[in-house]
Amino acid sequence: MHSRNHWGGSFEMSNNGEEVEKNSNDEWDRAALLERYNPQSQDLDETLQSWVLERVEKNKKKKYVDFGCIVMSHKALKWILSSIFMAFLLIALPIIITKSLPKHHSPPTPPDNYTLALHKALLFFNAQKSGKLGKSNGIAWRGNSGLDDGKDTDVKGGLVGGYYDAGDNIKFNFPMSFAMTMLSWSVLEYKDKYMALNEYQHTRELIKWGTDYLLLTFNSSATKINKIYAQVGGSLNASTTPDDHNCWQRPEDMDYPRHTISIFQGPDLAAEMAAALASASILFQDDQSYSNKLIKAAQTLFDFARDSGKRKPYSRGEPYIEPFYNSTSYYDEYMWGAAWLYYATGNTTYFSLATNPSIFKNSKAYLLTPQFTVLSWDNKLPAAMLLLTRFRMFLNPGYPYEDMLKMYHNVTSLTMCSYLQRYRVFNRTRGGLIQLNNGQPQSLQYVANAAFMASLFADYMQGVGVPGWYCGSTYFPVSALKTFATSQVDYILGKNPMKMSYIVGFGNKFPRHVHHRGASIPNDHQHHSCTGGWKWFDTSNPNPNTITGAMVGGPDRFDRFHDSRKNYNFTEPTLAGNAGIVAALISLTGTTGSSGVDRNTIFSAIPPLGPQNPPPPPPWKPIKT
Repeated sequence: MHSRNHWGGSFEMSNNGEEVEKNSNDEWDRAALLERYNPQSQDLDETLQSWVLERVEKNKKKKYVDFGCIVMSHKALKWILSSIFMAFLLIALPIIITKSLPKHHSPPTPPDNYTLALHKALLFFNAQKSGKLGKSNGIAWRGNSGLDDGKDTDVKGGLVGGYYDAGDNIKFNFPMSFAMTMLSWSVLEYKDKYMALNEYQHTRELIKWGTDYLLLTFNSSATKINKIYAQVGGSLNASTTPDDHNCWQRPEDMDYPRHTISIFQGPDLAAEMAAALASASILFQDDQSYSNKLIKAAQTLFDFARDSGKRKPYSRGEPYIEPFYNSTSYYDEYMWGAAWLYYATGNTTYFSLATNPSIFKNSKAYLLTPQFTVLSWDNKLPAAMLLLTRFRMFLNPGYPYEDMLKMYHNVTSLTMCSYLQRYRVFNRTRGGLIQLNNGQPQSLQYVANAAFMASLFADYMQGVGVPGWYCGSTYFPVSALKTFATSQVDYILGKNPMKMSYIVGFGNKFPRHVHHRGASIPNDHQHHSCTGGWKWFDTSNPNPNTITGAMVGGPDRFDRFHDSRKNYNFTEPTLAGNAGIVAALISLTGTTGSSGVDRNTIFSAIPPLGPQNPPPPPPWKPIKT
């Protein structure tokens, strides 16, 4: 309730009959008049009195507005409100209009040639699969094959699965393991790119197809083994009996005996298989059970490789192996396998072996001859030293490994120098293709590997903020390596005198007569016998099946290429070659917008590196005189 007097004074008038005076503003006190001349007005309710009094207030023009906590003039209030309104018109309204308009997204960046070629190059592995193939394999002209492989072994279920190596139907563990290691390495370095291109899961599935098979070829559940099934199928030179070279058949039609080749010594094969499984174990860390299985199996294989009583190259004296995948040394596989096992386990025993001076010496890497700078299925030295150089560049462990890591880093730098045309370590064709195998056939697999290593080393340097490297006293920027890598891959993709892409299915002009049994025989649901398939080999017609993504052997040293099924040096693809071109392509693609390597995933199993103290000096001894 309100009090009767809002002004704090009395509403009563004196009774002396004096005349009512006007106030200084010539305003009458209406409430008092009502009370005097109409005594009954005291019974008026407060609402009426408030209305009467309010009329007085309204007659007074206020120049200020009281907000309780602040008092301002009408003019100031109008100015503030006008300013707010203008600000709304100038700032808020355009934003509201912009937000309400339909959004027009800029079109995505079109894929570059490296991306387009990568998608195709990966499909080659789908076409090379052996075993039971699901519909998701995606190669319409391929089906189940090799289901009786390994029936002559003690392996339950046989040796079903894996990959055929090239244009024949042989499964060689040695190049297959190298191919799987290269694929795993490329994914570990460029995972973000693979994911952005929607090829991450596909490539993992391809790797697992290979590692699952490798696990079958020895007792992977044991801690000690005495044999490895190194190969399924094969042929003897000048053979006249049905075998993988005497017959020209689709894998699905094979009906000749396919023998399994067992080896009881072979540090090179065992260490390469260990590298494949160890590198894959890092990739599959999200499947801990499978990753652990791969690590355990890799350790078992490496123990077999290090057995002093089994140190003879796996191919020596093996007529089914030596003419095709002859291994010239095993110390490069020691360094390669030990490095991958260290990355997979964090066990410094492997790192100590990989940086052991005797391994470097026995591998003859110190000779710095051109042949040791060329990465291949036979020589892993340049890749092993690059992999260990990575450790020095990103983690810099210092003592006691610094001396050997510095040596590896220096040799790696010189390897990169050897790729530069300025130093003429290797010849080049007139079209610009580097001749890493001294003009011998099937050169592209070596070129692809070199392009990958050069591009990767450049990314390592960029990852640590190093702008270049020295070749002697001459300093080269990182871009020199990228230029080399792109020039060689561009040649493979068609920038060459023949104007031909050497990856099947890429571009408008590519090989049509690939030396490949499955691709050359029609998928007509008919059985073609061992010798019946030769008519497809002899025909001048293009292959009825396109083996998409296959990188063929390549041109000769004069840039000439003969698209002939009968000349495998030009037209036969291989697992090892395609793994190299996949790695090179993913390192160069710029479609994803991302660049650089994944610094940490490959090191995820390595414990934190603590300070290492050098050994104490030897005790003092007095000098005898």
